[in-house]
Amino acid sequence: MTLTQQFKRMTRRLTPVEMAATELAEAELHRLEAHSAVEYASSVVSYEDARIKRLRKFLADAEKA
Repeated sequence: MTLTQQFKRMTRRLTPVEMAATELAEAELHRLEAHSAVEYASSVVSYEDARIKRLRKFLADAEKA
């Protein structure tokens, strides 16, 4: 493929089907990124819940002593 052919291929207008396929791939990528963010946020919430439980127990034990 010549340089001219490659340039024409890169600069041509996409068909509606190609545009829709590109948008679908982008939406699926964003969805995966959002799922990763949800998993991360969920783990942070679990960590903070465990931390609060541990600190409350420590304070309750300290008040008894």
